[in-house]
Amino acid sequence: MDLATVIGVILAFSVVIGGIMIGGGIMMFVNIPGLLIVVGGTIGSMLIRHKMHDVVGSVNVLMRAVLVKPQDPQEVINQLVEMANIARKDGILALEKFKATEPFLQGAINHCVDGADSEYLESVLSKELNYLAERHARGIGIWQGVAEMAPAFGLIGTLIGVVQMLVNVADPSAIGPAIAVAVLAFLYGTLIANIIAVPICTKLATYSQDEQMVRQIIIDGMIGIQKGVNPRMLQEALKTALPPSHRDG
Repeated sequence: MDLATVIGVILAFSVVIGGIMIGGGIMMFVNIPGLLIVVGGTIGSMLIRHKMHDVVGSVNVLMRAVLVKPQDPQEVINQLVEMANIARKDGILALEKFKATEPFLQGAINHCVDGADSEYLESVLSKELNYLAERHARGIGIWQGVAEMAPAFGLIGTLIGVVQMLVNVADPSAIGPAIAVAVLAFLYGTLIANIIAVPICTKLATYSQDEQMVRQIIIDGMIGIQKGVNPRMLQEALKTALPPSHRDG
């Protein structure tokens, strides 16, 4: 679990709710029409822009930002170096008994054991990496759309409220509810965008980059093993993907 995401969401909502409670009860900030305009309009817009399957799957994408298990590139490098030593000593087929902790690495091992040469191996693994990046981009794109459309529908709610207020300007009892829709719809759209959608997009993009880096390390490492690169030289080459402060581990 990513504690930073959980703590950040709790802290952000706590600050907002705290500000609300200082000025009065929280129920005065609950407006069903405004909420329906923002949430319903945003979901409808996402269904127009994306496939149904991708929109439904965006919930899983959201949970990934909370429940993600970050991959340790150093651990992957250590496994690759261990594999390089095994292959150098006993041959590439000896890797058949090696059990990797990373599924992508295990798949690469299976290709090697099945007789794939370095050119074919690089082609297959690179394609898989590209497909991964495309899937991540689709998931992130949906939440980017939420970040764009939630404030837009908040503004639409504001305009609806203003029109209702102007139409009923002679009826004081109708002005209050219209103002509530106008103000709270914009508030809802802003909160959804800035506490959920925008931060989630940034976090998911970071996780995607990290996962792609780990998989590129695997590709480079497996090609090196295929070509019989010295394990020590391979280790130093793979560590260039790490920050300088992490290269001594």
